[in-house]
Amino acid sequence: MPGDVLSQAEIDALLAGVMSGDVDADTMKQDSDGKKVKVYDFKRPDKFSKDQIRTLYMLHESFARLLNTYLSTHLRTLVNVDVASVEQLTYQEFVQSMANPSVISVLGVPPLKGNIILEVGTEIAFAFIDRVFGGDGNTAMKTRVLTEIEDAVMRRFVNTAMTHFKEAWANVATINPFLETTESNPQFTQIVPPSDMVVIVTIQMKVGEIEGMMNICIPYLVLEPIMSKLTTTFWVASSISKDDTEDQVALIQAKLDKTLVPFVVEVGQVQISIREFLTLGFGDVLQLGTKVKEDFKCRIGKNTKFLCRPGTSGKKMAVQITQIVEPEGDEETDER
Repeated sequence: MPGDVLSQAEIDALLAGVMSGDVDADTMKQDSDGKKVKVYDFKRPDKFSKDQIRTLYMLHESFARLLNTYLSTHLRTLVNVDVASVEQLTYQEFVQSMANPSVISVLGVPPLKGNIILEVGTEIAFAFIDRVFGGDGNTAMKTRVLTEIEDAVMRRFVNTAMTHFKEAWANVATINPFLETTESNPQFTQIVPPSDMVVIVTIQMKVGEIEGMMNICIPYLVLEPIMSKLTTTFWVASSISKDDTEDQVALIQAKLDKTLVPFVVEVGQVQISIREFLTLGFGDVLQLGTKVKEDFKCRIGKNTKFLCRPGTSGKKMAVQITQIVEPEGDEETDER
C-alpha cells in the first residue's frame, strides 16, 4: 500500500504503544481507511511530472559532462560541473532569487517558441574571465556589471555552451539555441508572465578553487510542444535507435566497400630442406605438387574459399573462379 515509510525507531515506538494500550489499533484502522487529502496550491500548479523532471535531470547531466570536458581543456585547470537539482517554480520566484547584478543570457531555441535563460554566477564568470586573460582564476573581484570586453568573453562562453546544450538535447528534440541578448538586471528579463511555471536546472560548478552555480530557466510554454517526449522511455529509446539510422547504415556500408581483403592464389606447394633452400640460385627449378589440369586454390586469410584456373585479362594475369569451396568445420570455427 502506498504511504509514508516509517523508520525502525518509529515502528518500535508504535508497537510499544499498542502493547501498552496507549494507542488504539481500531482507531488507527479507521483513520487509515478514511480519505486522505493532499494539499494543492492552485497558484502554483505542477506542470511537470516526476518522470519529466527525471528526464530533464538526465538530459542536463549529459550537458554537464560535455561542458566539463570543454572547460577543463579550454581553461587548463581542474573543473567540476554537476547537476545539483531540477525543480519547478514560478517565474517570479526565479527572478527574485537572482542577484543584481547578474550574468544573464537570454537565449532563443528554435524551432521551439519563446526564450530560455542561462544565468552564470558572478564568481564563476569572473574566475572564467581571469583564466582566459592568463590569471590563475582565484580572483576575489567585487560583484559588478561586466565591462564590454568581459561581456564579449562571456558571450563566447555561452555560444560554446549552447553547442553542447544542443548535443545533449538531440535525443529528445532538434533545437538550434542562440544568444539573443545579455542582461545584468533580472528585472529586465521578463520572458514570460510572473505567474507562469518554469523548470529551473541548477548546475554546480567549480573552477580551480572557486565554486558557484549556473541556472537554466526553461518556461513551460517552451517545452509544451515536446512534453510527450520528456519521458525516460522515449529518451532511452531514442538514444538506442540513434545508431540505426539510414545515414549510419550507409556510412558503415561505405567503410565495408573500402575495406581491403587479402586474396591469395596458391599455385602449388613443395617441401624442401633448409640446406636445399640455402643453395637455391637463379635458374633453379622447383617442381610443385599441382598438376597441369588441376585448379588452383584461392585463399582469403588462412581459409580456402574458391578454386580457379589461371589465365589473362588483357595484358594482365588473371584467374577464373571455377568452384566455391564449402567451409570445413575447423575453418568455420576460425572465422567466428
